[in-house]
Amino acid sequence: MPRPRAFDERQVLERAREQFWATGYAGTRMDDIARATGLGKGSLYGAFGDKGQLFHRVFGDWCTAVVDVAAGRLAGGPDTEALDRLSGYVHLMAENTASDTERRGCLLAKGVAELAQNDPTVAARSAETMTALLTLLRTEISAAQRNGDIDRAADPERLAALLLTVVRGIEAVGKAGLEPEALRSVADTALAVLPRPDGQKQ
Repeated sequence: MPRPRAFDERQVLERAREQFWATGYAGTRMDDIARATGLGKGSLYGAFGDKGQLFHRVFGDWCTAVVDVAAGRLAGGPDTEALDRLSGYVHLMAENTASDTERRGCLLAKGVAELAQNDPTVAARSAETMTALLTLLRTEISAAQRNGDIDRAADPERLAALLLTVVRGIEAVGKAGLEPEALRSVADTALAVLPRPDGQKQ
């Protein structure tokens, strides 16, 4: 009968995530993870596999959290509130980036930039995440169109892609050093350019 694990798996994964987030995949050794988690390398390998497998676990958990945050704001509801939900999500992303004073950026973006070209697992998980975000945004845009807040002639798929690109871009330029007020302005501008029905104010 296997012995029960004498550690908090969630806590270990969080500490491993912090290490990967700080030093990147290539810059992180299992010795670093062992130091950060307080576990021996043998215990880490036994519980999570090698460094690649551990990163996939951390990366997957992060991607799930990214979608969960979006779903919390874009969870559907009355069509009359759809535009407010879209606005809330875009502004939340800007504020989260503005508050990242260490400018660590997003682990999703960092993992994709470093690994997606040669790591099918990272590439597939990131694509799945983007698809989920697009679906949430498209659903709310369609609801806003039904309510007459966004021009019904506009393509909701294209508008969803635009907002997703803005949100992900805000994270990128925030990490590069764009000031918080500029990040908030980008969010405001992206929402202002959504096509409104003729005669309706932005």
